[in-house]
Amino acid sequence: MFDAVLLLLLLLLAIAILAGLYRAIKGPSMADRVIALDLISIMMIALIGVVSLYLETDAFLEAILLLGILAFIGAIAFAKYIERGVIIERKRDD
Repeated sequence: MFDAVLLLLLLLLAIAILAGLYRAIKGPSMADRVIALDLISIMMIALIGVVSLYLETDAFLEAILLLGILAFIGAIAFAKYIERGVIIERKRDD
């Protein structure tokens, strides 16, 4: 019974990732695309967690942590790009 629930959850998470991918491609604005990419990263973290439960292992927990850190850094970089138009600012000596 528990395995069937986990498989259903995997299916629902895969559908949510596909919906986020659609929004990331067809999003009307850059902010919609950033939110969709953040949604995809969160759903991938949940998907890895469910796979870890299904396989009854804790080998994927480091991958969850790494993906969470990369998603956070990516969201900050996209927000800075939307706000200023550049990600890395360079000081110019005049």
